Amino acid sequence: MSKLASTQDALLVLRRSALRHQGLTKAAAFGAGKLATLKAIEHLAYVQIDTLAVVERAHHHTLWSRIPSYKPAHLESLVKQRKIFEYWSHAAAYLPMRDYRFALPRMNAVKRGESRWLASVSAKDEREVLARIASDGPLRARDFASPKAHQGSWWNWKPAKKTLEKLFFQGELMVASRDGMQKVYDLRERVLPADANTREPDLREFAEYLIDTSLIAHGFTTQKQVMYLRQGAELRQVISSVLKERIAARTLVEFSISGLPNAICTPELFESKRTNNDDTVRLLSPFDNAVIHRGRIEKIFAFNYTIECYTPQEKRLFGYFCLPILYKDALVGRADCKADRKSKCLDVLSLHIEKPLADQEEFDRQLAAALQKFAAFNGCEGYVLHKTQWHV
Repeated sequence: MSKLASTQDALLVLRRSALRHQGLTKAAAFGAGKLATLKAIEHLAYVQIDTLAVVERAHHHTLWSRIPSYKPAHLESLVKQRKIFEYWSHAAAYLPMRDYRFALPRMNAVKRGESRWLASVSAKDEREVLARIASDGPLRARDFASPKAHQGSWWNWKPAKKTLEKLFFQGELMVASRDGMQKVYDLRERVLPADANTREPDLREFAEYLIDTSLIAHGFTTQKQVMYLRQGAELRQVISSVLKERIAARTLVEFSISGLPNAICTPELFESKRTNNDDTVRLLSPFDNAVIHRGRIEKIFAFNYTIECYTPQEKRLFGYFCLPILYKDALVGRADCKADRKSKCLDVLSLHIEKPLADQEEFDRQLAAALQKFAAFNGCEGYVLHKTQWHV
């Protein structure tokens, strides 16, 4: 294992590599329009779906951060064309249809009863829901009758909703479209393209897929990141074996930096002379692929980030829905934003700057431009900055 000094130069290489692989160092790294949207999802391996609407939803925000010409209609069109599909990555996500077979291990595990989640759904419930959709066509949960006792808050799902979700996780139903944020379910055979590969990968194939997608999307990885929210000692052993084989063959190298032990990359990563060529300020979604691994960004970017919408108000340090601020190759702060669609104003409730900036005036200009663009993306005419705080 190569032991690298814990220097700012080494960390700078890692930051730039991570951002470059994420498509965040060029104005339009994936191109423009719908084709760029598909390319981005295929490159990133998934884009997380989130229902929070304080600002534009996370899946749209993540894509817009990389594709300046992005429109939500591009994503909706790709769903209709069956180029992407909804399933579970580490959370609900849009996935490339070309990778459908790599969702099968989770689907089949649920079908075999290996997951206790939604275990209360009976086989009779499943048959009835499948028969109803087969005869009536695509349906939402609300299209099923619900006993009054089950009406109420979102966590008190009615029986049909539980059944729909179990059938979805088993792969017998797919999300054909969305009505707002409500899933519209249909039979797999009416959604899945005829030429889709439906052969479940063996453990080695699955391990190689997880390793390769992590390296493509992030530039370097760790076994812990490859296994992120994946279960199974056997899978962990196979991933470890594949990594050891590739390191022995010198197609991958293992390196260590203080705070990031046993990381893996391709041999050329530390030989690259590439530098960032885009100084644009970007306001990232809390669920952006570049920041979703909180431990990783804390080690590489020295940025301790937690989304606080799930934190009691009295314990919040920065705000309800803070967006990480990316400038050049650093995460320099966060902005607590809320889009007021009625008044068409983006409220920047608080702006927190946490890194010293040598070019403060240029950053201020870039940030103002970024906030105005973000306001327009949220259907707002402008923004109002309510409070600025410095933590440097």
